[in-house]
Amino acid sequence: MSSTQDFLFQRIRETLPDEASLADAVAGVLHLSIDSVYRRIRGETPLVLEETKLLCEHFAISLDSLISARPGAVLFYTERLHAEHFSFTEYLAGIRDQLKKLEQAPKKEIIYVSKDLPLFHNFSDEPLFAFHYFFWMKSILRHPDFEGQNFSPDCLTDEIRSLGAEILDLYNRIPSTEVWNTECINSIIFQLEYYREAGYFNSAADAMQVYESVLHVIAHIREQAEQGSKFLPGRHSGVYPDNLKFFYNRITLGDNTILAVAGEQVLAYVNYDVINYMTTTDQQFCRDMMAEVRSLIRRSTMISHSGEKQRNIFFHLLTSKVEDRKKSLTGYGT
Repeated sequence: MSSTQDFLFQRIRETLPDEASLADAVAGVLHLSIDSVYRRIRGETPLVLEETKLLCEHFAISLDSLISARPGAVLFYTERLHAEHFSFTEYLAGIRDQLKKLEQAPKKEIIYVSKDLPLFHNFSDEPLFAFHYFFWMKSILRHPDFEGQNFSPDCLTDEIRSLGAEILDLYNRIPSTEVWNTECINSIIFQLEYYREAGYFNSAADAMQVYESVLHVIAHIREQAEQGSKFLPGRHSGVYPDNLKFFYNRITLGDNTILAVAGEQVLAYVNYDVINYMTTTDQQFCRDMMAEVRSLIRRSTMISHSGEKQRNIFFHLLTSKVEDRKKSLTGYGT
């Protein structure tokens, strides 16, 4: 009972702003005195079932997670995407809203350890954005509206295009650390090759447009790494100076993992099934993950600002992979 009660109060504390009082928040929900609440927080007085129910409902905490709580348990939240009730605009709007909330934190940072091209960079060039939107909807979610359809570079709606631009602008405002390896570009190449072999491109020109878009995105990321700041394509690098640290990881191929620092709190986002992700505010888990990521960063090579030689080697390896596949387009389609 004691560990379950501790688990509940830990979860409540994680939902509160840094400056908020846990005791005041609980007292407001249960209509108890501060002394009575502190006795419950310290475990001297057990919560009754009705009090637990009220707290779970108010702070949106699963009662099931409390019942099954045990040492080492970590609570993750996810809304798995399904074709029958999936809206890509709502998916993007959710990402935008989380970035807006993060941007408002006095101390903020995004640490992105990537296995694939990081999500935010897809929005910097429209043909690549369009391809990934189509690929996710048709091949990952198998949305019925895309059944029997081939890729078209103009498949984005105005609303989706606008949300992508808004997300990219918000991401550029938040100081970030990105950890890449040379395998990050492989997944987009495999996806493009699969679509070519499956006949989902109407022409070689459409496929070529996406390959060129990938190269444009890589070139823009290289420019940002060189300047050590994030900015929109064609914009000045001094808008958000010194807000990008870029690392070349030659040690391990991990997963797509994002850590978001908001004030004193850390949130972890773990990607799965291509576009789904789970999130947790479990501070022990987040601290452990942060320690592992910091260790990886220390053993990686920083190629933003300085490190010109390693930066040239890294981005040459990326562009060479794409250029090699472009050459194979000769004679494909019309």
